Amino acid sequence: MALLTPARAAAAAPDGRAGPGPRVLLSAREDQLDSALALRRVAAHLGDLRRTGWSALEPPPVAALVCDDVAATERLLDLGVPVVHLRSGHCGPAADGAPPGRALGRVHRPGWLPSPGHPIPGARSTGVLAPRRTGLSRSRSGTLVMLSLWGVPDADAEAFAAGALRELAAAALHRTGSCTVVTDTGLGLLRSALAERPDVRVLRAADADPDALHADAAVFLASPVLGALALAQARRAPLALLPALGPAQRDLADQLGRVLPQLPLADDPDDPGLWAPPAGAAGPWHLLDPALDDLRGAQRVARVLRQLALAPL
Repeated sequence: MALLTPARAAAAAPDGRAGPGPRVLLSAREDQLDSALALRRVAAHLGDLRRTGWSALEPPPVAALVCDDVAATERLLDLGVPVVHLRSGHCGPAADGAPPGRALGRVHRPGWLPSPGHPIPGARSTGVLAPRRTGLSRSRSGTLVMLSLWGVPDADAEAFAAGALRELAAAALHRTGSCTVVTDTGLGLLRSALAERPDVRVLRAADADPDALHADAAVFLASPVLGALALAQARRAPLALLPALGPAQRDLADQLGRVLPQLPLADDPDDPGLWAPPAGAAGPWHLLDPALDDLRGAQRVARVLRQLALAPL
């Protein structure tokens, strides 16, 4: 369980304002990229609610947002704290980690994705959890690699780090001048694999601001995960997908191939088009029906949490 301390809560919501509002607890699985991204995006819409970590020395918070961590949700519910439990990522072939029935369940699910054959009981779809700021820097440069190794078998992660990732990082440095890798877990593995490339930054998603890094990057390579897709869609920015690792990523990549077959793959570091997208190219996002999703998923989840905090059950 990764309950946010007051310091991490503040870091997770750089756009929020400290104030005298009710205390709400924020929690996420820091070893899961989608979970860390979802928490940050919802927290940015909490306004004057005070974000806190739970402590036996303080009264329990009036409400909580828990991303993915079922054990944390159950613990808070046993303490009498009303919880919004958010499933942040694609659940893959098996719908594990369903929220406890006493929590208000929400699932990050873009409206343009096919309905899953294994819906999570009692949970409502949020639509896309977009970042609060959707602008891109005018002076974008370098490459951002957003990599999720959550749920990936060790052998697959090691093979990817030693092979494809090394080649992509070397090409990114050569083609774009810089490379930043943001990951959820396997930090030591990646830093070891990239030790010969000291100019490549390797950052932990829970300790960085991936959305801000994306706004400053010229090239975006990402694992097929919902948080990365939401980021590129909201900013109508080019995106190339890294090889799918693990069953959940492969299942989502298969669905994306049917809905957005135009999404390029980062499978050839020597392809010049990977590092210099055509001027004005924004990916295939214009092909999606805007009526299927208004990108307000984070606001919706924040609104539910605010309602719990201001009028507890």
